[in-house]
Amino acid sequence: MKKSDSKSANVWDQKSIPVLFRRERGNPLLVRLPRLDRDWLRDGKRRIPRWNAKLEYWEVPVAWFDGLIRRLLEEFGEVYVVEVYRERQICAPACWNAKGFHCECSCMGANHGAGHPGGEWYIVSETLAVHWGRRQYSCRLISELPDKKPAPKKRLGAAGRQ
Repeated sequence: MKKSDSKSANVWDQKSIPVLFRRERGNPLLVRLPRLDRDWLRDGKRRIPRWNAKLEYWEVPVAWFDGLIRRLLEEFGEVYVVEVYRERQICAPACWNAKGFHCECSCMGANHGAGHPGGEWYIVSETLAVHWGRRQYSCRLISELPDKKPAPKKRLGAAGRQ
C-alpha cells in the first residue's frame, strides 16, 4: 500500500480496530489485530498463519476472507477491509461516433461525438465498451453482517383475509 493513499495508510497504521488487507490475486490476505493470537486466527484450520514481525501483520490464505470477517465482527464488533479495485467506465462506439447531442451512457457526454477517447477500451459491441482505470485502494469499515435477513412476513391464509 502506498503512503500516498492516506486514508488506507492511516487505517492500516491504527491499532485499535482489526484490518484485513486483500491484495491483488495470488497474494495472501494481510491481517492486523489489536492483540496477537495465532491460535484464535487459525481457528483449528490446517494452515498456520505466518507472522511478519518487522511489519507487524499476519499472512493468511485469501480463502479465509469471508469467515474471518464474520469472526472478527463477533470478537471485536467491527473490522476495516482494504481492497484493491479498478474503476470501470462504460461507454460505446455509438456514443463516440454520435452526431447529435443526446447521450445516455455513463460518460455523461464527455466522449459524445468526439471519436475514440483513447486508452485501452474493450469494445463488446457498437453499444458497449468498457475501460478499466488504474488500481486504487478501497477502504471500508464493517460493523455488521450484510446478510442479516429480516424475519419472514406472516402470510394470511384465505380465512385471515378481510
